[in-house]
Amino acid sequence: MAKIYPLLGIPQPFDPTCRYTTSWLLPPFPLASLRLLLSVYAFATIFTVFGWDDAHHLAAAARQSFSYFTNLTYWGLAFYLLFGALHTFSYARTGQAWLRGWPRPLQAAHAVFYSTVVTFPFLVTLVFWAILYRDPWFPVVEEGWSNISQHALNSLFALVEVVLPRTSPPPPLHIVFLVILLACYLALAYITHATEGFYPYSFLDPSKGNGRVTGYCFGILIAICVIFGIAWGVIWLRNLATQKLGLEGKFVGQRRKADGLDVRERNVEVVELQEEPK
Repeated sequence: MAKIYPLLGIPQPFDPTCRYTTSWLLPPFPLASLRLLLSVYAFATIFTVFGWDDAHHLAAAARQSFSYFTNLTYWGLAFYLLFGALHTFSYARTGQAWLRGWPRPLQAAHAVFYSTVVTFPFLVTLVFWAILYRDPWFPVVEEGWSNISQHALNSLFALVEVVLPRTSPPPPLHIVFLVILLACYLALAYITHATEGFYPYSFLDPSKGNGRVTGYCFGILIAICVIFGIAWGVIWLRNLATQKLGLEGKFVGQRRKADGLDVRERNVEVVELQEEPK
C-alpha cells in the first residue's frame, strides 16, 4: 500500500515545502482569508437557495438537490476552500500546516480532492452553458444570481486554486479517480430516476436514444480528460514561470534555499534526514 502513495502525490514527509498552504503571490494569512471568504460565499449561496426554495414552497427542489452534479461539486468546492483555509491559517499561525499531521490516507484524499476542485467546476460550467442553458435569461433575479454563482463563479473559484497556491501539478493517476467519481455520479443519476422518477439531466434519458446517452457520456469523459490536462499544464507553467521570475513563495518563519525553492529550515532538515540513508 505504501508504494502507491508517491503515485498519488504523497511523498514522505508530506508536502515538505508547504505547497498546499503557501502562495507565490500572497502571504499565508491573506491566502487563508481569501479561501475562507470564497468558502463563506459558496456556503451562503447553497443555503440561500435552500431558503428561497422553502419560502416559495419548492421543498421538493431542495430535497432533490443532491441528485445534481452541479450541486455536489459546489458542496465539494465550498468544503475544500473551508479546509484549505483552516490548513493555511494553521500554517500562518504555527509554521506547520494542520494537514501535515494527518494520516497518509487522509493526505491522499486531500490531494485527490484538490484535483476534483481544479477540474470538476470547469466541467460543470462547460456542460451548463454549452448544453443545458437555453434562452431567455432567467426572469427571477434569484435564479439568475444562483446560476451565475454555481455555473460561472464556481470556475472562477477553481481558477484561484489553479493560479494562486504553489501546488504541484496533479499526478496522472488522479484522472482515474476523476473518472470513477463521474461513473459513480452516473449510477446516482439512474438511481434517482428509479427512486424519484426523473433524470437530473435530460441527456441521460435513454428513451431519447441509447446512442445519444452514450455519446454524451463519452463526450464528458473526453472533456474531463482534456480539462485535467489543461489544469495540469497551467499549474506546471505557473510553477515554471514563478521560479524563473524568482517568485518562489511567501513563507512563515526562518527560510532557506533548497532546490530553487524558498522553504522553512526545519522542513528542509526533515527531507534531508529522510533521504540520507539512500
